[in-house]
Amino acid sequence: MPAPAIAALLGLTLAACGLPLPWSFLTALPLAALLGYAAAAPTRRSVTARVFWAGFGYFALHLWWLGAFLQQLLGAAPLVIVLFVLEAAFLAVMAAVAVNVARTPTGRIWALAGGWVILEWLRFLGPLAFPWPTLGYTLLTTSAIQIADLGGVLLGSVLVAFTAASLAHAWTGRQQQGRRPLAPAVLAAVAWAAALGYGVTRTPSDGPEQPMRVLRVTFDAFGRASGELTSEEQFSAQTAASLNRPPGSVIVWSEGAISSPGTRPATGQTIPAFPGPGISGIGGYEQLTPPGPDPIRQPATYRQFNTVASLDAGGTIQSMSAKARLVPFGEEFPFRPILGPVYRVIETSLGFTLPSMTPNPNPTPITLNGVLYGAYICYDSVFPWVARALANQGAQVLVNPSNDGWYQGWGVQQHFNMGRVRAIETRRWVVRSVNNGVAGTVNDLGQPVQTVDSGQELQVLDVRPKLLNGTTVYMRLGDWPALILALLMVAYGVRQDRRQATRVAGVTERTGG
Repeated sequence: MPAPAIAALLGLTLAACGLPLPWSFLTALPLAALLGYAAAAPTRRSVTARVFWAGFGYFALHLWWLGAFLQQLLGAAPLVIVLFVLEAAFLAVMAAVAVNVARTPTGRIWALAGGWVILEWLRFLGPLAFPWPTLGYTLLTTSAIQIADLGGVLLGSVLVAFTAASLAHAWTGRQQQGRRPLAPAVLAAVAWAAALGYGVTRTPSDGPEQPMRVLRVTFDAFGRASGELTSEEQFSAQTAASLNRPPGSVIVWSEGAISSPGTRPATGQTIPAFPGPGISGIGGYEQLTPPGPDPIRQPATYRQFNTVASLDAGGTIQSMSAKARLVPFGEEFPFRPILGPVYRVIETSLGFTLPSMTPNPNPTPITLNGVLYGAYICYDSVFPWVARALANQGAQVLVNPSNDGWYQGWGVQQHFNMGRVRAIETRRWVVRSVNNGVAGTVNDLGQPVQTVDSGQELQVLDVRPKLLNGTTVYMRLGDWPALILALLMVAYGVRQDRRQATRVAGVTERTGG
């Protein structure tokens, strides 16, 4: 079988051990095979090529649901291949750097493992940020995921990558030297025992309860976007479901549940008939400039906004926060000076202007009746720094209004599962209201408490999340523990190179070569 086909098959196998599959804790095994196969390539270029094709297979299976989304949106499912190529190219660039840092097969294994984690961290940054998938999430089916409060999801990635590198090292060492270097594998076993032991000793924290009513609506996302489903119809249905709730209960509506066309809402503004107190997503377009004398040639300009607000019993907005991370090529369109002509062609074919939004670089908690809510919108939930920033500012519970109605399949469950780790990292409950996704509550151990994820009718859950305080190691240090350990794996790979060079020199000297 050709090397690209073998590499792609290994990538597919790795993705088949990812979320949301129940055996995801086995991810280290196919990753070990992938690292070993790539590191054993005869040339540095072939190492890079093998990693590229493995990455292509990995992302193609893990993100297959994006093809169905693009088919429904644009009738162009093959466009998703561009994303697979781009993500695989990032892995290939990492591999190109790794093989220049470490040149022996064992050295390459460790450099690739450490580089993989560093690349995952980089995929949380920049205009193309897309942290789907991340190895650490595959620990969700085990108690080891609880180490996320020490170093975030990336610390879980370190555990997976270190285990894979240890297994690949043992196999490669036997092939090269006739013996198995077992020290790294033993250390990996100790690390797993420590992580599992740490996890089983974690217990849910106690605190005052805040009654809340969470809505799961089933509106057609495309109908909402096109205006076929009016904002009045949506508002009426959600209002009816919010009445007659338990005393002291706060309602939670999903992303964009309230439409505010023409103007951006502001603190002190009243939303008539809103059944507060509650928290809701508010979205729409604000007019930046009026139309000129010739509206056809000088149309009005608008900017889209996506916010979440707390509203009192009279529907008056008490506080607001905007979305922190925008979806690349969905809510923001990067590199406009370069890709402007491409965007204009797309706009012409779609018949409307692509949205232009401004991200919120400094999300802050919203307040309601003396409680601080760490509210973040949809895509924000896959970026650990957002929930971390809110918790560090005193948020007592995390609230995630979302809209998962754009896609189906694995993507919905993957999104929910990644959000569960935000609860562990900050030791806060997460409350989630969605359109066509998973709604409900997750406790501070990342365990679903009350959830609903299916049904064709609008559904409600009356939940009682606990208001918690305190600070985790991850909240203090962020990703630094994981990044340092990833760099140590790369350094160990360099050390393996030097040991191999010393061993070869010793053999040469003894044999008189």
